[in-house]
Amino acid sequence: MSNKEAFQQELDARHDKYERLVKLGRDTTIESKRTIFILHRVISEPNKDEVLKEAKKKLDSIREKIRQMAKELLGEDMYQYHRAFTSGLQEYVEAVTFQHFIKNRTLLSLHDINKGLIFENMESTTNIDSLGQEEREANALSLQITSVDYLLGVADLTGELMRLCISSVGNGDIDTPFQLTQFLREIFDGFAYIGNTGPYEISRKLYALKQSLSKVENACYTLKVRGSEIPKHMLADLFVSKCELLEHDEGLS
Repeated sequence: MSNKEAFQQELDARHDKYERLVKLGRDTTIESKRTIFILHRVISEPNKDEVLKEAKKKLDSIREKIRQMAKELLGEDMYQYHRAFTSGLQEYVEAVTFQHFIKNRTLLSLHDINKGLIFENMESTTNIDSLGQEEREANALSLQITSVDYLLGVADLTGELMRLCISSVGNGDIDTPFQLTQFLREIFDGFAYIGNTGPYEISRKLYALKQSLSKVENACYTLKVRGSEIPKHMLADLFVSKCELLEHDEGLS
């Protein structure tokens, strides 16, 4: 085989691998969005545990997709293929942090997310039970989410929390908006420290994050000032109209 044919085969193999990763990344994005839709039902469904159980099954199936990505990237430089699946990982971060917030009212850390993305290498002939912890991790499949993907996923999470706030009020829950306001302020403060020093995508999403925080703060203001004079079933409609007015004003400025 000539050098030219060898190079051609190598390039074809890399291209095929990239396309497989693109498909896995796209599937991860779709399933993560479906998980988020399921989690939003937690406000209206009487059985919250059933909704969380269904979301957990979805997340387990997503982790199986990520395990397939890790298998494709075994022995490869992840950053050569990163653009193929980065959107999927960001959407997964958004879904898994949303689930964690609903259950615990805290932000899931990058370390804890990555701990859940270490998989047993089924094709390895080594007896895992005989290995120590470090050797076991070295023998496992793993796809670790980068700091940038994590931050971008958390930035997208704020939009889902804003929708959760509006849905909560529509169902008569007036405590959740105030919890969300404090939580979103802490996230916004963290992103503000990064400012323009981080990657371009982070500074771009800072604007959307600020919008989500403003809408939740506006909802809390309305609850405090006018909550007693407006029927609970009409509060959500009032918030939606106020949010649309806020977006219109920001578009004109």
